[in-house]
Amino acid sequence: MHPEMEYELMKSQANELRKAAAHHRRVREAEQRNKSERRSFFGKRRTS
Repeated sequence: MHPEMEYELMKSQANELRKAAAHHRRVREAEQRNKSERRSFFGKRRTS
């Protein structure tokens, strides 16, 4: 394969990995927010 083509392929794969990592991070942050909201909700119910 031509070096230029290999380079472009590597760049596109890196971009896809970056996108996947960003999506995964957003999902994890959303899950953490949901967990903390749930905990605070039950914490409020127990204290009142």
